Amino acid sequence: MTRIDDVARLAGVSTATVSRALRGLPTVSAATRRRVLAAAEQLDYEVSPSASRLAGGRTGTVAVVVPRITRWFFSTVVEAVEEYLHQSGYDLLLYNLGGREQVRQRVLRTANLHKRVDAMMLVATPLRPADLTALATLELPGVTISSGSRVPNWPCVRIDDVAAARAATKHLIDLGHHRIAHISGDPDDELAFTTHLDRRRGYQAALRSAGLRPDPTLDIESTFTIDGGNRATAELLARGEPPTAIVAACDEMAMGAMTALREVGLRVPQDVSVVGIDDHDLAGVLGLSTVAQPAAEQGRLAAQMLLDPLGARPPSGPIVSQRGTGCDTPVVLPTRLVVRDSTAPPRAH
Repeated sequence: MTRIDDVARLAGVSTATVSRALRGLPTVSAATRRRVLAAAEQLDYEVSPSASRLAGGRTGTVAVVVPRITRWFFSTVVEAVEEYLHQSGYDLLLYNLGGREQVRQRVLRTANLHKRVDAMMLVATPLRPADLTALATLELPGVTISSGSRVPNWPCVRIDDVAAARAATKHLIDLGHHRIAHISGDPDDELAFTTHLDRRRGYQAALRSAGLRPDPTLDIESTFTIDGGNRATAELLARGEPPTAIVAACDEMAMGAMTALREVGLRVPQDVSVVGIDDHDLAGVLGLSTVAQPAAEQGRLAAQMLLDPLGARPPSGPIVSQRGTGCDTPVVLPTRLVVRDSTAPPRAH
């Protein structure tokens, strides 16, 4: 069986040059490329992706870091990223932080990580100053997904969280609701970081645009989970007169809100309308109105932006369009309102 070393000897070049020539990289002169191709043809050499990468000093692996893989957004993004990487000849090394500080330090502050991966993707991962310093030391190419901490010189893919929450709130206002509550992320929750702030700004902006004053008693913080939405709604109802509608910062919180309302005998949407953000896989089943975000497309686009500079072969089929080039101008993908059965005009009194 012919190896890349045999082609290199016959062509009189290094194995790294053979790898670059066979991958069509521009760092090889036309004459050298012709010599390598002739040698490969003479020896009937078939390119091995793994051997080619190793010869070029590559591992063929990308590190993907997520706060919690069990949450819908993260699992959806990772699935799309893994598919794109696989079709491009790369492997995925997943790091699930899971709220564990020792894992965070091992992943984000390990000096030899560059020996294990060619690049890194951070999915909605909040970063501390020490993390940013460590990432700069690694000198790995990378990309971030979703709002939160930005890494200098890394491109960023995200949605406009302010606009998403504003659209959700405006939908309720257009239906005739004035007493609209908001259940949002806890700023102490590692998953909330800036998302809860952006979505609260969108909620408040929509109210003010309609001439409505935000009421702090109708704004409850909790965790981005079904249980968190349930607890936040229970607290909201314990404060007195229930709102006619609730904007939840994510679909999982909206699902918890719907459960809490039904537990006290309130009907959705006849008594209280509920709208979320995400378009979770269960949103359609539960009839939840929501503002859909393209989670899978964010993953595919981020993977493309990460692999393109590495010279990876793209998957077959349509190429994801790139819009934006760096962290200063993030790629912002559009969201869309999806109206289902959980929202309706307020009941006449």
